[in-house]
Order: sequence, then structure tokens, then C-alpha cells
Amino acid sequence: MNSDESESTLRAMPRMPAGVWALGCVSLLMDISSEMIHSLLPLFMVGTLGASALMVGVIEGVAEATALIVKVFSGALSDYLGRRKGLALLGYTMGALSKPLFALASGSGLVLVARFVDRVGKGVRGAPRDALIADLTPAAIRGAAFGLRQSLDTVGAFVGPLLAVGLMLAWNNDFRAVFWVALLPGLLSVLVLWFGVREPRAGEQPTRRNPITRANLRRMGGQYWWVVAIGAAFMLARFSEAFLVLRAAQAGIAIALVPLVMVAMNVVYSASAYPFGKLSDRVSHTALLMAGLLILLAADLVLALPPTPLTLLAGVVLWGVHMGMTQGLLSAMVADTAPADLRGTAFGFFNLVSGIALLAASVVAGLLWDRAGAASTFIAGAGFCVLTLLAIALRRR
Repeated sequence: MNSDESESTLRAMPRMPAGVWALGCVSLLMDISSEMIHSLLPLFMVGTLGASALMVGVIEGVAEATALIVKVFSGALSDYLGRRKGLALLGYTMGALSKPLFALASGSGLVLVARFVDRVGKGVRGAPRDALIADLTPAAIRGAAFGLRQSLDTVGAFVGPLLAVGLMLAWNNDFRAVFWVALLPGLLSVLVLWFGVREPRAGEQPTRRNPITRANLRRMGGQYWWVVAIGAAFMLARFSEAFLVLRAAQAGIAIALVPLVMVAMNVVYSASAYPFGKLSDRVSHTALLMAGLLILLAADLVLALPPTPLTLLAGVVLWGVHMGMTQGLLSAMVADTAPADLRGTAFGFFNLVSGIALLAASVVAGLLWDRAGAASTFIAGAGFCVLTLLAIALRRR
């Protein structure tokens, strides 16, 4: 292709909608708020509240699974109403208002309540937000749009831990004070969504019908349900990131500096999500998924080694590359394989199945950690990677 043809192709590509940028900024701010807490929460639970690794796994699994399961109902409701923004606003508001509960917690029970409220909010907003991105974005740049939102989201995921580190050092490891500060970017994210995102005008309003019917589930087709199955397999192979934080503590890193592990992972994740999102618009989705699984397999094997700062950094960087390769890609695959009028429901069911898998994976990871050692948790993750790779390879034949 000569230079004139290249310039013509670039001019023909649709421009990224402003609403996608705004939604990315909303995700960025909420992730700053959430990661200020989540990068410290496993240490707070184990060191301050006296919880076990199993309890950490149960709380993380229940919380994340709740978020993913709630998405099926919020997504279906957004399809029924034909509107997305109101549900997204409700979810982001719940997430912001849950933050003070962490600062007030004196035991694992209130932490579970706080995580539950926070993740219900995430579930309420997640599928409508993803469906809104799909509604706003031309199909030719949908992979890039999901990659962009994921990249901005992940900027927040490393800014949050950086702020947590700075505040922990300045305030002599005062977990609760950091948790209070996390409320501020959460509230700001709600304001940006309220004023910065306009829902696209709907055409002729269709008759409202329940989107969760047998006929609609059949309409989604075999390709969509295969994507759902692959998403669940990924969750089994990739348990809660709380175990990366606990592994960092075993590597001899000072408590105040442990959130830097999440910073490193999310810097890599953020830097790679948008480029891999653009790449997914041009290459085989299946091949990119398999490459992402191989990277996750390598990360698990490295993290299973005796923990040192070097092995920890290598494993965390590989984990971040895998996330950048696969997260936006899976969202784009859901959007591409589902009918346009059922996208909210499609994202909801995708996350329902993924949530159940994540709950199981996190509980098993916590059990293995307590009873067989930390290395066994990562070896089990590597085993699930191999099984998923074999399943994808057999389907391609």
C-alpha cells in the first residue's frame, strides 16, 4: 500500500466518539478510588483484622462474582428500557458510596458488606456501560473503543495504588485514612458521567418485552455462547488479583510498598490494552486469545517459583500483558456476536457465567494457598490455562 492509499484509509476510519473518551475517564476515576482500597485490602484483612487467605479468597470471590452476576440483570434491564446511562449512574454512585464502609470496618463481616455493595454497583453499571460503548461506536473501530476504555480504566488502576503508597508512607501505614480519601475520586467519576456522556438518540421506541426468553437466548447463536464459555475458562485460570498482593508480601516487600505490585501490573495492562484492542480489529480473535493464554501460563509458572522481587516483577508484568491482550478483546467478541438489541443482555450473561467461574476459582485458590502453599495456587492456574488452550485448539480443528 502506497502513502496516498494509507492516508486515504486513515481518513476513512471513523473518529472515536467523545462519549467513549468520557466513559473511559469515568472508569479511570472510579478505578483510582477502588484500587486505593483494593491494593491494600488483602494486607488490611490479614494483618489488621486477622483474616486467613481462605477468607480473603471467599470475600474476593463472592464480591467479584456478585458484580458479574448482577450484570445479567442490569444488562437485560437496559435492553428492556432501551436506555443505558441511568443504570450506569446508579452503579457508579453505589461504588462511590461504599468506600467509607472499608474505613469503618472492624472485622471481616463489614468488609464483606462493603465489597458486596461496591461490587453490586459495579455489576449494575458494567453491562449497560459496555452496551453503551457498543451503541456509540461504529463496528469498524469497536475493538479499539473497548481497548481505549480498558486502557483508561487501567491508568486509574495504577494511579490508585501509587496514591495509596504515597499516603501510607506519609501517614505511617494508616489504612483507614487512605480508605477515606478514596471516596473523593469515586464521587468525581459520578459527576463526569452525569455531565459528560450523552446517550445516543433512540429510533422508533420498540414495544418493551422481556429480553431473557428462550427465543432470544437462541437468537444469540452458537458463536456467542462459545465466547461465553471461553470467558468462563479465562476466569478459572485467572483468579482474584488479591493473591498477587499476598505473594508480594511473601517476597519481603515492605507493607507500604506492596501496592507498587499492582502499579507495575496495571502500567503494563494500560500500555498494552489499546494497541492490542486495535490489533484485534485486524487479526484472528482466536489466535490472539491463545497468545494471551500462553502469556498467563508463563506468568503463573514464574509466580510459582520461590518469591523474590525479580520473579515477582516478571510474573506481574506477564500478568499485565495477558490482561491487555484479552480483556478488551473478549468484550469486542461479545459485542460482535450478539444481536444489537440484546447487547446488554449478552454482556450480562457473559458476566454471569464468568462470575460463577471466578467465585469457584478464588475459593479454590484460597484453599490451596492455606493448605498446600502459595505455589500450588499458581500451578493450578497454569493447569487451567493448558486445559483452555486444548479446548480452543480442538474447536479450531
